[in-house]
Amino acid sequence: MRILFAEDDRDLSRAVKALLEHSGYSVDVVDNGLDAVDYAESGAYDGLILDWMMPGLSGVQVLEKLRGRGNAAPCLMLTARDAVEDRVTGLDAGADDYLAKPFATSELLARVRAMLRRKTDYAPDVLRFADIELDRAGMVLRCGSQEERLNNKAFQLMELLVERPKVVHSIDQIMEKVWGWDSESEVNVVWVNISQLRKKLKQMGSRVDIKATRGVGYSLEAQ
Repeated sequence: MRILFAEDDRDLSRAVKALLEHSGYSVDVVDNGLDAVDYAESGAYDGLILDWMMPGLSGVQVLEKLRGRGNAAPCLMLTARDAVEDRVTGLDAGADDYLAKPFATSELLARVRAMLRRKTDYAPDVLRFADIELDRAGMVLRCGSQEERLNNKAFQLMELLVERPKVVHSIDQIMEKVWGWDSESEVNVVWVNISQLRKKLKQMGSRVDIKATRGVGYSLEAQ
């Protein structure tokens, strides 16, 4: 899943980005409210984490603009302002949750998981297709008694495919969703990760394969 994190404290943003990526999320980071609006409107984000106080526009102003333009991505507001009236202001602006600084990393991750579950009716922790399971909590791919822990990008790619099996995803869609639209990575990272996932599925004895549709993209299919 892809998250936009807007925070002007560079040390905090680097730490939270590393934490979220280690937990299997794809993260784009901006350090001001104006960029937060631009990124949120340009990319398909599953969730937003906005700092209250930022240059350009505050987190509340960013959220008001996005909600006014029909952007319904769930949002967690981070702030050192913990007065009741401040929490009410953030929630009334369209935030789904509120976390005061300083915060424990375990609580941040729990609130992010809860926020993303609210994006749809319910997002299960374990995705299933044919004879495989993808455990979101541990970033583990399973087939019968075999299991393999995936790295961050391989997990996100597999998650994208398992969430919508038999749907063909273009290279551009995969690059945007998994690596981010402003990523400096080359498209060959998709091919490399697809190849590695195919090998893992074969080694596990799964009847699931990642099918290439020439000139179109990739889809998850069961034999």
